[in-house]
Amino acid sequence: MTLRAILLGFMGAATVCGVSFFNDRILRQTYLVGNNMPVSVYGALILFVVLINPRLKKHALKGAELAVIMTLTLAACCIPGSGLLRTFTSSLILPNHYSKTNPGWRQQQIVETLPQRLMPDLSKNEEEVLGGFVQGLSEGGGHISPAQVPWSAWVTPILIWIPLILTLWIGLIALSVLIHKQWSEHEHLPYPVTTFANFLLPEEGDAVTPLFRNRLFWIGAMAVLFLYMNNYAYCWFPKYLIEIPTRFSFAPLGQFFPTITKGGGWGLFSPSFYFVVIGMCFFIPSDLALTFGLGPWLWALVAGLFVNYGINLNNVLEGSYYYTGLKPRSFILFGANIGLFAALLYSGRHYYLQVFRRAIGLKGSDEADAASAWSCRAFLGLMVLFTVQLCLIGLDWQLAVMYTAVLVIFYVVMTRIIAESGLFHLQSNIFPCVMIWGFLGAQVLGPKTLLLMQVISMVLVIDPRESLMPFMANSLKLIELQRQSIGKAGLLCVGAVLIGIIVGLPVTLYIQYDQGNAIWESWAEQAVPTMQFDNAIAVKRKLDAQGMLEQSEQVTGWARFRHMSPNGPCMWSVVAGCALVLLFTACRLRFPWWPLHPLLFVTWCTTHIAAFAGSFLMGWFLKVVVLKYGGNATYNRLRPLVLGVMAGEILAAVIPSIVGAIYYFVTGQQPKPFFVLLG
Repeated sequence: MTLRAILLGFMGAATVCGVSFFNDRILRQTYLVGNNMPVSVYGALILFVVLINPRLKKHALKGAELAVIMTLTLAACCIPGSGLLRTFTSSLILPNHYSKTNPGWRQQQIVETLPQRLMPDLSKNEEEVLGGFVQGLSEGGGHISPAQVPWSAWVTPILIWIPLILTLWIGLIALSVLIHKQWSEHEHLPYPVTTFANFLLPEEGDAVTPLFRNRLFWIGAMAVLFLYMNNYAYCWFPKYLIEIPTRFSFAPLGQFFPTITKGGGWGLFSPSFYFVVIGMCFFIPSDLALTFGLGPWLWALVAGLFVNYGINLNNVLEGSYYYTGLKPRSFILFGANIGLFAALLYSGRHYYLQVFRRAIGLKGSDEADAASAWSCRAFLGLMVLFTVQLCLIGLDWQLAVMYTAVLVIFYVVMTRIIAESGLFHLQSNIFPCVMIWGFLGAQVLGPKTLLLMQVISMVLVIDPRESLMPFMANSLKLIELQRQSIGKAGLLCVGAVLIGIIVGLPVTLYIQYDQGNAIWESWAEQAVPTMQFDNAIAVKRKLDAQGMLEQSEQVTGWARFRHMSPNGPCMWSVVAGCALVLLFTACRLRFPWWPLHPLLFVTWCTTHIAAFAGSFLMGWFLKVVVLKYGGNATYNRLRPLVLGVMAGEILAAVIPSIVGAIYYFVTGQQPKPFFVLLG
């Protein structure tokens, strides 16, 4: 690893954390991160290798150096968008704003039940701290100076939350290093996202990848780029151009499939086609592509059949907000995650046992190397520290342990899905607070503890489609392919995350206090700051009506388990989800012809998967046709075309951001918004 690669990687981390909020909120273009295959990083790689690297001649960056830069930059991509800063500050300060405008909140004094040290200090100058965040402090067309931001009000909550976040994230980096060898060398996972990135890197002694000398690559890239640039120009000049559709509506057909529509499948009849998804199907097993294409349809069918019998798996059973309330759908998904996690532990039991033995000082086999042993020690130690920090915030240690366990299961399974299938946009929404709520019952948690757990979830995992561990899994595989040190890369990623926080958090706060509600969005500034309090009020009113409110607040420690009252439908949903994964895993191992992959049940009802169903089916169909009528030779010849199609869509997402930034700085006006991938 060269010094210049490390420094450029740190610069990349600082850049993506420094400009993402500006692009996403002010320019309102395709999110620079947005998912676990961020267009800003992969698009910048394509532009650099095509336009800049060949001109550096003898100083051109090697493939291994670019892999290091990519790894460090990707590690910081969990910070600026949905992974943290999209909602972090607003979730902490805006509850005070909504408390003033919501009579129900004031009557219940719900915000006051939360430890005030977790929120910005409003005692000295509420108008500046809260009012400035809501309305903005800038006047006219000018901008405030950084000194006008009330930094002091944020010191205490930042000193509580950021160490908690960093403890979790560094622990996940260590866990990524720990499991990498098992997944990469023993189980030979395909890592489709990494496969795409590795094709873009130049080979030893060359400044340009051979892929860029292939005519088919440029045919695919230019065709897709032309389509999107035409549509982008249409946004500016609708009178003179015709938009080329990428979304097709067959909604009238829904009336012929009432069971599907009752199960929430209306959107499946209006598929959108994403070229990155279609291209990804060429690098994953065909049964996986078919599984992801059929999964949302099967979920809608199953949910619709239950609706016919008066049971709605999508409805909230307890709480008042759909996203974080108790509903069977979430627990089916969690049960499937438990089943897959257990299967992963079982398949890697020999390796993990050897690593653990070496981590505690016992003799282990040679396959447990020093990097894996040290990562195991770091992971275990940091998870203990994370649990202690949760206790210091206000959770009983038993709840803190459960919370940590759910988080680990969730992150490992999510990372496995992406490493095995390339499903780069994944939002499972398995919240530890909801799972513990369903297992123990509100009667033993009480609204105060439930609210605290939900606030912690708002900060840590409210929108997990840009999570650190999947970034690390793909990056470490790229490092391995370029023959660099896995352990050293993990340590450097810790530095990249620290740099990203140091740059991203102040920039985000500055923009928010400068622009105020002019840049608000309904998710980050309305839904996230309110849902946890609405849920707590609903639970509080229910317990009060049952005469159990005072008792629920007095139960602590092991008494919660002695008096636990699990939610019946949710518990049966967990059992069903777990059983389905284990059944399909066994069938896939037993029957070579088994058509569907067990990953079906950890994805079929996730948020956004329905938007990709049409693309997965299209990609599966094209791959089957190519292999059936052209064979492996035709498949290999067409691979550059597929890679070009994927690269074209990524470039189409990056170019409007560049154009929009130039337009904004020249005119001072907001450019036309344009989205290529999901917002």
